[in-house]
Amino acid sequence: MASTSVYASSFLQFIFLILLVTLSSVLPVATFSKEQFSIEEATVHDLQLAFQRNQLSSRKLVEFYLKRIQSLNPVLRGVLEVNPDALTQADNADQERKTKPQGPFSALHGIPILVKDNIATKDKLNTTAGSYALLGSVVPRDAAVVTRLRKAGAVILGKASLSEWSHYRSSNAPSGWSARGGQGKNPYTGDDPCGSSSGSAISVATNMVTVSLGTETDGSILCPSSYNSVVGIKPTVGLTSRAGVVPISPRQDTVGPICRTVSDAAYVLETIAGIDINDKATIEASKFVPKGGYAQFLRKDGLRGKRLGVVRVFFNSGDDAFLQETFKLHMSTLRQRGAVLVDNLKTDNINELSYDQSESIALDIEFELALNAYLKDLVASPVRSLADVIAFNKKHSKLEKIDEYGQDLMLEAQKTSGIGKQLNGALLNMTRISKNGFEKLMKRNKLDAVVAPFSSFSSILAIGGYPGVMVPAGYEKGAPFGICFGGLKGSEPKLIEIAYSFEQATKLRKQPPPIHKLKF
Repeated sequence: MASTSVYASSFLQFIFLILLVTLSSVLPVATFSKEQFSIEEATVHDLQLAFQRNQLSSRKLVEFYLKRIQSLNPVLRGVLEVNPDALTQADNADQERKTKPQGPFSALHGIPILVKDNIATKDKLNTTAGSYALLGSVVPRDAAVVTRLRKAGAVILGKASLSEWSHYRSSNAPSGWSARGGQGKNPYTGDDPCGSSSGSAISVATNMVTVSLGTETDGSILCPSSYNSVVGIKPTVGLTSRAGVVPISPRQDTVGPICRTVSDAAYVLETIAGIDINDKATIEASKFVPKGGYAQFLRKDGLRGKRLGVVRVFFNSGDDAFLQETFKLHMSTLRQRGAVLVDNLKTDNINELSYDQSESIALDIEFELALNAYLKDLVASPVRSLADVIAFNKKHSKLEKIDEYGQDLMLEAQKTSGIGKQLNGALLNMTRISKNGFEKLMKRNKLDAVVAPFSSFSSILAIGGYPGVMVPAGYEKGAPFGICFGGLKGSEPKLIEIAYSFEQATKLRKQPPPIHKLKF
C-alpha cells in the first residue's frame, strides 16, 4: 500500500485520496515495488510468492485488511472483533522469514485468518458465539484448530461474526444475526448471507481477510459459501478437532475452511486436520488424513474418470429456466473434463428425509449436554449452563432482542432429559437412513461423489458425518449460487480433485459490487 509520504508529496494526490475515502465504492488496492502486486483476490500461493520476492510483508498485508475492515465492516458486519496483536504476529512472521530466508515455512505462514466466534482463542479476543452471555468469559486454552494455525505461523486477524449460538437459539432470528455482531449482510445482494458461518463467508468474499474458518452442524459452511460466492469445505466429522468450539452436536459438528479458492481451502484443511487428544473422534478419523496433505490433490485434470451421481430431485428449480440452463451447462462441463455422470439417480428414502424428525430430536438433546460441558470447562464465565444462558437472555431481553426473536430452540433443548430411549432411537434411525440411502446410492453406483446445486443435500451430509465441498457456480440477478460435491467419509481427496478441476474449468467467482450499489 502506498505510504503516507507518497500521498503527501502532491496536493492533487492528496485530494484524490480524500475522494477515494469518501466514495464507499473505492477501496485500497495495495501495490509494491519491483512489479505491481494487488492483494485483492490474491491466493495463498500468490501471497507466499510476493513474500519471497519482497513485494509484500505480512505487516503490509494485515494493514491492508484492517483498512478494508474499517471501510466495509460497518455495513456488512462480517467481522466481530479484530485481534489487537495481529500486527505483532505479522511482524514476527516477517522477522522469521528474514532470519530463515530459505524457510521452510508452511503455506499459511504470515497469512491472516479469521476464525468464527465460536472457536476459542486464548488471547485478547473474546469467544462468545455472538452472545453477550459469554462476553468476558475466559477459555482454558486455544481450540485445537487454532493451535495448529499458530504452529503454522498464521496470523489470527480476529473473530468472524455468525448467527448467534450458531443459529441454535431461535428459529425466528435471521441468518447472520447476533446480539454482539448485529445483522451480517450478503455483499452481493445486501440481504441474507445464510448462516451460521455468515461472517466467515462475508469477510473472505469481500477481501477483508485471506482465508477463514467456519463450523457446520447442518449447512453452516456450505450454505453461506453458496450465498457469498466462495469455496467452503465441510470436512468428515472428526477430521478436524472440535475441542474448544462452542458446540451444538459432537456427532455432527465439524470445523472447516471458507476461502475464495479451492487451493486456499486445501491449504487450510491440511493445516487443521489431524489427531487431537481432546477430541476422540479425531483418532478414528485420522485414518482419512492423507500423507503429504491435501494440496497434492489440486489437479486440473481431477475430474477425469470420476463417477458423479446426479440425483434429479435436488435439481428441481421449478420454472426457473436460467438455473436449469446453467446447471445443464455445468453438467456438460463435467463431462467435457472427463467425468462420467450417472444421471437420474434416486435414493430409496429421499422422501423420509423430508419429514423425519430424528435430527432435530437428537440435536436438542445433544445441544444441552454438549453446551453444559463446554461452559463448565471455562476458566471464568457469566453462565455455566444452558439454563443460565436462558436466564441471562430473559434478564437482558433488550440487548439480546428476545421480544423480537425469542429463544425457542434453547427452550426446547432445555426440556430434554438427556441420553435415553428417545436419543438412542433417533440415532439409530439416522444411521439407518444414511446407510440405506446415501451410502447405498454411492456404493451401488460406484460413485466418487454426488453433485447437487446450492446446499440442497446438506442434511444428508450432516446426519451421516459426510464431507462436502461448495464451489461458486454462477449468479442469478446478481445473487450468487454454488454447486456442491459430496462423498463418503474420508473422500476429501477426491472431492478436492473434483472441485478444483471444476473451478479451474469455469472460474465463475467474481468480486461483489461496490457497497453503494447495494440496497439494504
